[in-house]
Amino acid sequence: KQWYQRRVAITAGIPKPGGFNFVAKAKYDAWKGLGDMTQDQAKEEYISFVAELAGADEPSPAAAPAAGAATEGLDVSQEDGVLTIRLNRPEKFNALTWAMYTAIGETLNAAAENPSVKVAVITGTGKWYCSGNDLSNFTKNMPAGGPQEMASNGQKVLNDFCDAMIKFPKPLVAAVNGPAIGIPVTTLGLCDLVYCTDNATFKTPFVSLGQSPEGCSSFIFPRTFGFAKANEMLLTERQITAQEACDGGLVTRIFTEDRFRDEVDKVVKHMASLPPQSMRISKGLIRQEVTEKLLEVNKRECEVLRERWLSDECMTAIMNFLNRKK
Repeated sequence: KQWYQRRVAITAGIPKPGGFNFVAKAKYDAWKGLGDMTQDQAKEEYISFVAELAGADEPSPAAAPAAGAATEGLDVSQEDGVLTIRLNRPEKFNALTWAMYTAIGETLNAAAENPSVKVAVITGTGKWYCSGNDLSNFTKNMPAGGPQEMASNGQKVLNDFCDAMIKFPKPLVAAVNGPAIGIPVTTLGLCDLVYCTDNATFKTPFVSLGQSPEGCSSFIFPRTFGFAKANEMLLTERQITAQEACDGGLVTRIFTEDRFRDEVDKVVKHMASLPPQSMRISKGLIRQEVTEKLLEVNKRECEVLRERWLSDECMTAIMNFLNRKK
């Protein structure tokens, strides 16, 4: 009632505040703009306005199903503002198919525009976080255009996948529940927070497969670990421990395996409870100096990878690896 009376008083002829009285002027303009609303209408307008400022949204169960929810090997769920993208191919150590890459990118792009999503989490099922590329991506379902078309398609899929992570405007959390190999390691630098179990390990075996770095690791790793340590990971393929990854700045914090899920849940639920616009603006400020650079690096890395995938060296290395697994 007091709120409504103040609006009536303003519209009754109280002088407009001076131009430098910013707070009073903003209030005056807001009240004046209400025109001839009734008291009940004014209350509804006020409640709607405050809810918008606070980032209030419809309950998450009412949200449309997330993109990627029907993709084999991927479980997508949303609860209390937290979007969870779970890699679910434990029998394949959660290796990524082309369809999974596409679905994850589409899910992040949709979540970026969905006000009911406050934070996104990527994690794995079972003992592994992710073993990287499913190498059958290169050997099964060869398109009509042969290796050239396969490589071009793969280049676009990978470019779009990493671009979606780079551009995602809300907090992106990696919950590394076990060992990680290849692209799930390199893309950790595109996440805002990285939590892992104490038994997690990290390895990037690109050279032995005739390939080259991706996930912007050629740019991020030297700036995270320093050139000497980054070279050891990317060129000699040395596997590092959770503690080394944390000490080097790639991982935010380590939790014991029995406490991991509970601790990560606490963090993401807390983040989801914070003012979403403030969170979005803060992330934008933190990332503003590197976003365009990361998009540029990603584009170049994917171009080089396409060339590598078509090389005899890469094809031979992949076939040798697959033959050893038989």
